[in-house]
Amino acid sequence: MNSRKNFINKKQVFPTDAIAKASSKPVFKFHSFIVIGTIMSIAFSFSSCKKDKVYQDIPNVSVNLALQLSLPEFASLNSVGNSVEIAGGYKGILVYHRFQNDFVAFEQACPYDPVEPNSFVEKDASGVIGEDKNCGSKFGLTDGHVINGPATKPLKQYTTDYDAGSRTLYIFN
Repeated sequence: MNSRKNFINKKQVFPTDAIAKASSKPVFKFHSFIVIGTIMSIAFSFSSCKKDKVYQDIPNVSVNLALQLSLPEFASLNSVGNSVEIAGGYKGILVYHRFQNDFVAFEQACPYDPVEPNSFVEKDASGVIGEDKNCGSKFGLTDGHVINGPATKPLKQYTTDYDAGSRTLYIFN
């Protein structure tokens, strides 16, 4: 009977009571952690914001040109490594004679800030690098890749097709 007395005198704890007592405080802490964590994440994201450059795409302009390389204004394109700047595209087109019978044509609008009026790519003194003197970006004229500067996108390239028989270079998009 003594064992029965010990059993009756002990406070009985039901499993649901134990769960309620154990979970009431941690649930509050967990919710507080979520709320505080969310607030801190938002605060850090705003504090780390700076006025980054917002890229704008170069406006699409129809290009369909035929250059007669026998004409004096395009005579320099008869030699590999030479380039010319011509009217067309959005801000002009830079044409580069890459290899024998192989030409590339790039939009002169700088991909860093194409709508900026003073921002355009022109060949430098070497003739193999295009440079935007407004933002300082430099590009390789063999394929339009970024050499340095704030620009991260390559030059916009147009399609070219050269007819060696008629010495005509077609540039189009």
